[in-house]
Amino acid sequence: MSHLGTRTIDCVPQSLLDRISSKRKLDEYDEDQEYPDLVYVKMKRDDFDANYDVKTRVLDANNQSVSSYTSSSSSTRCIGSSSKTLHFFVRNMSGGNTKVIHANSDDTVESVHEQIRKMTGIPVFEQGLIYRGKQLQMDKTLEDYSIQNDAQLQLVGRMRSTEYPKTWKVVNQLISTICSLCRGERRRANTVIGDVKIFIDMASIFKIRKDNDVSFGHIQIFVSAGAAAALVMMFVSPIAGNKECAEEAIQLFLNPTLDTETKELQTHSVSIILEFCKLLSKTSQDNPLYISCRNTLGTMLETIQVVHRSRCFNYAEASVVIQELFPFVSELGRKVIKGLESSINSPQIAVMSLLGDVRDFNAFLIPLHNAIEDQLGGMGHLPICLTDLRPCYIVELGSLHVIFLEILEKIDECLKKMEIPVSKSTGEIDSLRSGWGQYLSILKALNTLSKLYKGAEENVLSVLRSRQVALNALIKNARRSEDHRWILEHKDLTSFESRRHLTLMLLPELKDEYEHLFEMLIDREQLLAESFEYISKADAKDLHGGGLFMEFKNEEATGPGVLREWFCLVCQAIFNPQNALFLPCEDDNRRFFPNPASDVDPLHLEYFHFCGRIIALSLVHKVQVGIVFDRTFFLQLAGGTVSLEDVRDADPSFYSSCKKILEMDTELLDMDGGLGLTFVRDIEKLGSRKSEELCPGGNNIALNSSNREEYVNLLIQHRFVNSVSNQVREFAEGFSEILCDASMREFFFRSLELKDLDRMLHGSDRAICVEDWKAHTEYNGCKETDSQIIWFWKIVEGMSAEQQRVLLFFWTSVKYLPVEGFGGLQSRLYIYRAPEPHDRLPSAHTCFYRLCLPRYRSEAKMQESLEIITQEHLSCSFGIW
Repeated sequence: MSHLGTRTIDCVPQSLLDRISSKRKLDEYDEDQEYPDLVYVKMKRDDFDANYDVKTRVLDANNQSVSSYTSSSSSTRCIGSSSKTLHFFVRNMSGGNTKVIHANSDDTVESVHEQIRKMTGIPVFEQGLIYRGKQLQMDKTLEDYSIQNDAQLQLVGRMRSTEYPKTWKVVNQLISTICSLCRGERRRANTVIGDVKIFIDMASIFKIRKDNDVSFGHIQIFVSAGAAAALVMMFVSPIAGNKECAEEAIQLFLNPTLDTETKELQTHSVSIILEFCKLLSKTSQDNPLYISCRNTLGTMLETIQVVHRSRCFNYAEASVVIQELFPFVSELGRKVIKGLESSINSPQIAVMSLLGDVRDFNAFLIPLHNAIEDQLGGMGHLPICLTDLRPCYIVELGSLHVIFLEILEKIDECLKKMEIPVSKSTGEIDSLRSGWGQYLSILKALNTLSKLYKGAEENVLSVLRSRQVALNALIKNARRSEDHRWILEHKDLTSFESRRHLTLMLLPELKDEYEHLFEMLIDREQLLAESFEYISKADAKDLHGGGLFMEFKNEEATGPGVLREWFCLVCQAIFNPQNALFLPCEDDNRRFFPNPASDVDPLHLEYFHFCGRIIALSLVHKVQVGIVFDRTFFLQLAGGTVSLEDVRDADPSFYSSCKKILEMDTELLDMDGGLGLTFVRDIEKLGSRKSEELCPGGNNIALNSSNREEYVNLLIQHRFVNSVSNQVREFAEGFSEILCDASMREFFFRSLELKDLDRMLHGSDRAICVEDWKAHTEYNGCKETDSQIIWFWKIVEGMSAEQQRVLLFFWTSVKYLPVEGFGGLQSRLYIYRAPEPHDRLPSAHTCFYRLCLPRYRSEAKMQESLEIITQEHLSCSFGIW
């Protein structure tokens, strides 16, 4: 097959035209068929006017037969010639017999194809006729191509190796239409839009069928056939209407109309969007269409990394990924640097410009970092020293290192400015906080880059340590939609408020209104059993996707106050040692760990699952339930290991015994008989004792100085880990079901210190401060200077600590204050003047933290009434609603 020469001109970049090419070669034929594979050749354009040649891939009407041709704008038809009878030869390129065709000069090419079908049995749509390097078009006549007697035509067939004949048909029709439009031929531009929609719809069908491999291969054809490049060529065409049509077609890939079941298809289109980005970036990096493509590609990379938790471009060589993504990371890195420079001087103006660039910078950086890691041989070969690199990597990694240092320098200046107190309006502060979110994302990118270079992690740590105040301010303003796991590496630099904010963002957010409520009606006498039935059998989505509505049987009170009371009562019941689920620590009865003997209740594992849900829900609703976990339990939830020092509170006697073994004199321990201990542990359960080996053959392994550390470690694992592994697993699963992302459970607990979780579950250990109480109380129908209000606070100050807690619970259903005291409550407290007679007791609307005081005639009468409601057994459910 001969190919006519072509030339290119400056208005279409050579790099763009070169991409419209095929990797197939006409070098293999199927000897068992009459028609061969056919090469897909390059498409190049000479000019944007009517006088240029385009060499392109062509398919017949059913996308089966393909060939190469060069078409010209000048017609070769002989004007005014009359029809005449012709005979010519059609040679089968696969080696079959040559056929003699008889036809008239004004017969169509399609009629010739039909003759061939009758002679050979090859379907018309699988045929291609080549004459003088051109493929003959169906609707043309023989005279149009100046075919004379004894002319030699070549018959070619469809490509044997393609698995996607319909895909090739659509793609090549699209390319053919674009070529015609770029030549200035009058064709309907919406045909391009239609072909693109057909292509996307076909991909959707493959995805619905769960045929990922076919879907991926279908999409790859779009790039390999040159369709993406053809659309970009159309976009830069000066011919009226072409740019708009091409842009609309490209936008279909950026915003496909897909239902939720096939939305994941967009991630399969990474290669197409990447191709658009590379081609459009050659036109202008400020082009809105290029920026839109780049943003979409960034979103796709994020989806693949976060949702699928896999490496992007796993089908490509690491070196190829580096070459493909580095230009974007470099471009975006420079934009981030420029944005930070602007932010130093005009932070409000720079916020919006940073927003998209920072997100995309992170999105492109992560797969690039992974590719570099793979190319260098894995994490074991990181960090690197630039002077030791091979020349083939020095350009990319050297440039990336320069970007890293410049961004680090600029972000340091921005964080320094953050720490300077400024007087701003509320609107300005909100704007600044939006910018702070970008700072946190930039620090994440720097943290990622620091893994590559020797000394880089120390550079980042130095900045974070010196800007610790700013770092914690950033974290406390962080948003739920972002991935903050990298902060765990610097947990020692964070405050309790920061760590609490990080973990609470992993839980569902409370709303003022819900589309549906999960309703419970509980009998106080059957509190634990009925609560278990409701919560354990509920769909997890109903628990964290909607609101909880709680009501006690035969009581009028409802609302948040009753819900807070229910949380406290349920947790007290769950952790009551009489229920055998948890055991209290000997030295701290507030602190609990799972009971190894909990299986006395056949439903014990279901109850642990239920408990995990309850604890998570109490955190969602910010209710301090007065319960804290032992360190051994906390560490297992965090995926950590339990050491000897960790068991001190859970079992002081056990701790003391192990400590003595480790510190015992070597000679004394190794004397004949020693302590008489082997690798066995005695267990007492339900009044009976049994022995269990700590390891295989443990009964025959005597304890001595050389194996005592192993003995103690095995003893700890057996006592505090293995014996409760099922209980911990069920609790963890129940807790995870309430998280927004169940896979984040270990991260939730690892982000916290044990004392942090204590504060979140139990609240403040400090005595109630009456002055703080007064400072957070407002009045309705009365004033702070009224004699009755003065009497009230005087009486409260004279109460015992227990009475004050009961009064607070009666008033608010809050049994334990947050660590911030009254300032940490969800609302201020209120004292209302009640219309009830002076001989009535106070009442409370716990939902609104509202205490209603009758108009008492004396301080003594008020004190008498308050003493009645501060009796523990009377304080529950006195609230109205």
